[in-house]
Amino acid sequence: MRSSRGFIRFARAVIPAVALVAVFSAPTRAATPKEGFRAANDLARRADFLKASAAYEELARSGRESASLYWNWAQVAAARGATGEALWALLRARELDPGDRAVGRDIERLREGANLDRAEISPEPLAALTRVARQFRLDLVAVLLMVASLAAHAWLRWRRWAPGLARVAWTAGAIGLLVASVPVLGSLARPTGAVVRRGASLLDAASPTAESVGTLREGEVVPILETSGHYVRIEDSSGARGWALATDVRPITGSPRPGS
Repeated sequence: MRSSRGFIRFARAVIPAVALVAVFSAPTRAATPKEGFRAANDLARRADFLKASAAYEELARSGRESASLYWNWAQVAAARGATGEALWALLRARELDPGDRAVGRDIERLREGANLDRAEISPEPLAALTRVARQFRLDLVAVLLMVASLAAHAWLRWRRWAPGLARVAWTAGAIGLLVASVPVLGSLARPTGAVVRRGASLLDAASPTAESVGTLREGEVVPILETSGHYVRIEDSSGARGWALATDVRPITGSPRPGS
């Protein structure tokens, strides 16, 4: 009986301590992308726009990009008065979902509000071909047409004769090549970035001691000619070339750079 009572007292003393250690030593479960997105949206609803922007940026940097993420990011950036960042986020959303008309309308609204010409947000006309190819899956269409053309030619070679099939074979091949040229031409466009900070400087060198040779327009989209560390070499709408901080010019095409 005494040993039984001693064991009970020992268990009462030790088990809570062990449980407490287990709770604090258990690994914290990482938030899923869906949970992270929901948490960022909750911050936006509470009008904590700065933290919401940081949460959306963290999701994007971790590779969890989506058109919805960037559209929501644009809304909180616009609410903070960061027009350039908002326009950049919408342009990123358009890259991921070229067929979203609501994104296109918001881009036009922000462009007009920033007094930017259409050419100032579309310096690379060939980039539009890439979006068209992505929207209509032209790469897949081209492959299917070429396969159909080859199959028709093979049938002709085997059967030797089939009314009208030769014309179909050559027409499908020609259209397939034409469709395939759209994404190929789009790939020739230079990468672009949007100026996300008001008063961003155009520098004469990629160096902390570089001198400013001009000021970039917030929201303007510029071709990115070169990258060097924390700097990008760009060309603005006037034709002036120089360097800018990578945190001031965020890429629209390709992977987003980490923010400051």
